[in-house]
Amino acid sequence: MDEFRYDNKLVRNFAIASLVFGVVGMLVGVLIAFQLAFPALNFDIPYTTFSRLRPLHTNAVIFAFVGNAFFMGLYYSAPRVLKTPMWSPLLGQINFWGWQIIIAAAAITLPLGITTGKEYAELEWPIDIAIALVWVAATVNLVMTMVKRRTEHIYAAVWFYLASFVTVAMLHVVNSMELPISAFKSYSLYAGVQDALVQWWYGHNAVAFFLTTPFLGLMYYFLPKAANRPIYSYRLSIVHFWSLIFLYIWAGPHHLLYTALPDWAQSLGTVFSIMLIAPSWGGMINGLFTLRGAWDKVREDVVLKFMVVAVTAYGMATFEGPMLSLKNVNAIAHYTDWIVAHVHVGALGWNGFLTFAIMYWLFPKIYNRPLYSMKLANFHFWIGTLGIIFYAVPMYWAGWTQSSMWKEFTQEGFLKYPNFLETVTQLKPLYALRGFGGTIYLIGFLVGAYNLAMTALKGKFSPYETATAPALKAIWNPPANEYWHSRIFERKPVFFTAVSLVAVIIGGVIEMIPTFMVESNIPTIASVKPYTPLELQGRDIYVREGCYTCHSQMVRPFRSEIERYGEYSKAGEFVYDHPFQWGSKRTGPDLHRLGAKYPDSWHYNHMEDPTSMSPGSIMPKYPWLLEDDLDLSTTPTKISAMRTLGVPYDEGYEKVATDDAKKQADQIVANLKKDGIKTKPEKEIVALIAYMQRLGTDIKAETGVALK
Repeated sequence: MDEFRYDNKLVRNFAIASLVFGVVGMLVGVLIAFQLAFPALNFDIPYTTFSRLRPLHTNAVIFAFVGNAFFMGLYYSAPRVLKTPMWSPLLGQINFWGWQIIIAAAAITLPLGITTGKEYAELEWPIDIAIALVWVAATVNLVMTMVKRRTEHIYAAVWFYLASFVTVAMLHVVNSMELPISAFKSYSLYAGVQDALVQWWYGHNAVAFFLTTPFLGLMYYFLPKAANRPIYSYRLSIVHFWSLIFLYIWAGPHHLLYTALPDWAQSLGTVFSIMLIAPSWGGMINGLFTLRGAWDKVREDVVLKFMVVAVTAYGMATFEGPMLSLKNVNAIAHYTDWIVAHVHVGALGWNGFLTFAIMYWLFPKIYNRPLYSMKLANFHFWIGTLGIIFYAVPMYWAGWTQSSMWKEFTQEGFLKYPNFLETVTQLKPLYALRGFGGTIYLIGFLVGAYNLAMTALKGKFSPYETATAPALKAIWNPPANEYWHSRIFERKPVFFTAVSLVAVIIGGVIEMIPTFMVESNIPTIASVKPYTPLELQGRDIYVREGCYTCHSQMVRPFRSEIERYGEYSKAGEFVYDHPFQWGSKRTGPDLHRLGAKYPDSWHYNHMEDPTSMSPGSIMPKYPWLLEDDLDLSTTPTKISAMRTLGVPYDEGYEKVATDDAKKQADQIVANLKKDGIKTKPEKEIVALIAYMQRLGTDIKAETGVALK
């Protein structure tokens, strides 16, 4: 028998990081929730606007809170089921400190407006490289630990960890292909429709393989441990694993239904999304059925209470997701707060509750004492559950309200609510109620963190745990009745890794290659021209300010949207957009046909104080755009970068691009002066106006009402 030690210090460190960043991320989430009800909470400064803080919130909760929680569970469970310490303590430390440095970099850069403008992938290229390096280090550590294991087979939890690592690495690298133009700025290698496909292939599967499969692995380990019962079905776990990782990767296009994405890709995404119900619910059933005959224990054990709600929330979210991919349902829900509710049922219920269930089980183990207070844990459970309800229900209501009002016509055939702002004002009470739900969930989080901290302070930490297992040479005697999955995959971890990677590559390849290689998927439009230098600078300001978080640039082929905004969007209109800006939520109106609808002075006044042009608006003020100077020295570099990416600027145009930008700026300043507004051509607001006046004007918009 070999004697060895498990390292609990790394587990503890990841747990502490998860709690700290969880508080920060959710505190920011509560703030931005209330900003939609009370716009004064934007504080009229660049770093605290909703549009800059929203990416900070999503990154903090997804990658900092959930990411650290995953690593906590991984570094505790993987060595124990593989009967060996993690292969490299050094790689473990690189994983921990590298991840915290990345999170700190995100917390600094995102409020500063340093962003790629791609949802859930906003971090700029140096941080992207760091993420890839740290992630690969953790992947190598896990695979080598599997190679050095002292068990005959590899338990199901590790399968899900492994698939998460290889898939997220692939997703991150492909989606983060960008051309750097400075230390803090890059342009996506992809444009328009292709960029949208890659982004939501990444975005959907970041949810799948960062928020779902890692936590399924944690469920497979910690739920049976907490219940003191074996997992319900080993065979069901096999079906669950392989069908889930194969099907999930195809479903990304369901985020782009009724957009300019080719119809065949949309339909393919829908089909595979519906198929996902089976493996997803297979996993939920495997978890809940593990508790058969133990429901009396569930009523008494707070850890199991959290786990039951978590697994149930997973089941609800993974049923709702495929339903939302049906085109008739998507036509109602997309771009509305319904999607916000759907996402948070998964994030707060599945990820949040399972994280605390694991911590409530884990801390007494590593600190050698019972949980500090069961009363506080039960209080956390109930107030957290109420928080989810008070968050989700108003958002479902808001989503239905938005869609109904956007689509309603009078008997005479006109839009009943032509002014978009009429929808917004109806939602303010629901936004406030959502903020209340987030607040009480945060209170529960703080109570839980306090309970765990007191458990640690009053206990005695065990930095290492001694264990024994047979020597490696003693395990390679397969039994005659060994199951095929164990024989083919679990005895060959490197082969298992390779096959898992192939399983997740197939769907992406089949969806992307035709979209990139077949020209008929993105018909060109002769009238679509590259952005002028000033428009390009203005677009970068638009991206920096995070306008995509509240506005879409995609008019769908619905009668209501064509009447409201103008001609529906065509694939060929976006061929020079690096990155695309279709958005995923309409807190404000769609902007794709905004150009030439208003005079320059309207945009100037609207950015200075949105309520001056749209009384009752909840949009933040952007007064710094009127004061800050535009750095035109970057223009030649940006033009050259765009040419490298295939935008047809003439060779050598970068030498005169700055002069062209100044000429266009002078014209906008002259237009503003006619309306009594005095400004200078070098101000950022001038470039932003140039961009906004260009939107959607490359083809003639036949109709559309005012976008107030």
